[in-house]
Amino acid sequence: MPELEVFDPTGAIEIEQIHAARFASLAGKKIGLVSNDEWQAHRTLPLVADLLQSTCKDIEVLGSENFPVGNDPIDTEELVRVVQDLEVDAIIIGNAA
Repeated sequence: MPELEVFDPTGAIEIEQIHAARFASLAGKKIGLVSNDEWQAHRTLPLVADLLQSTCKDIEVLGSENFPVGNDPIDTEELVRVVQDLEVDAIIIGNAA
């Protein structure tokens, strides 16, 4: 029987850290809420903002109106540029559909 050798052209990288390091505290942090414009995001993300602001003192939350909206812009340099320009410490991307 013939033998076939297959190569994966996509390559591979070794994952050294699965998640970003967690903040010790949200105090003094600026958090951005990015909407993928899925199920009721216009209702749930403001609730997330209210919850964060009511439980974390000295926090600034930027609503989704400050960022590109939708699934397509999430993985773009445009979003990265906006996050950097606004000097955001972290973003929360929502909503699940």
